[in-house]
Amino acid sequence: MSSTDAVDGGPGGGVDASLEPAVVDLLGVLAYAELTAFDRLAEDARLAPTLAGRAALARMAAAEMGHHQRVCDRLAELGRDPAAAMAPFTGPLDAFHDGTRAGTWLEGLVKAYVGDGLARDFYREVAAFLPEPDRGLVLEVLADTGHADFAVREVRAAIAEDPRLSGRLALWARRLVGEALTQSQAVIADRDDLADLLISGTGDLNGVADLLQRLMDAHSERMRSLGLNG
Repeated sequence: MSSTDAVDGGPGGGVDASLEPAVVDLLGVLAYAELTAFDRLAEDARLAPTLAGRAALARMAAAEMGHHQRVCDRLAELGRDPAAAMAPFTGPLDAFHDGTRAGTWLEGLVKAYVGDGLARDFYREVAAFLPEPDRGLVLEVLADTGHADFAVREVRAAIAEDPRLSGRLALWARRLVGEALTQSQAVIADRDDLADLLISGTGDLNGVADLLQRLMDAHSERMRSLGLNG
């Protein structure tokens, strides 16, 4: 079923019964992703070498918490407990973040820009198959809070000052992408409704392959933006 086949419940409305489990799953994983983004940005802000950098990340963390609340409010509108909707995704997302904990300010910026960027691209792709108002909500929540330009500016400035950082940060970014892909696959493999939405939305396995290629193209562009080797 494509997104155009679904019933549009209107703002605050319901969801076609056949799509509701997938909608709840996507909102659940996104709500938890935003909550962990808040935690991580607040923690990484402590690594900032300047007060301006610390304040910038703190503001971004606050924005992520606002996004988390928007998604939780929508889950409540659908008659779902936000905590229960998030629960299936705590394991994969916690495993990703525990396995890729940033040790430096620059590693934290690269993680948020490259690793989280890939995950957000994936959620955007899946959101395209949802009816409104959930499609619009997901895209709104995934909108950049200013982190992209900030990360690019900080990382490029650091590399210009010390070119040796480029190789090390490139290796870190490749590790992040591998872990992020593993996380995404684990989520999809464990949630049949999300997997069905992905397959039906893309049309077939060739469509899924095209989606993955778009994700990798966007990743390559981010690497170039940071001044890192692809």
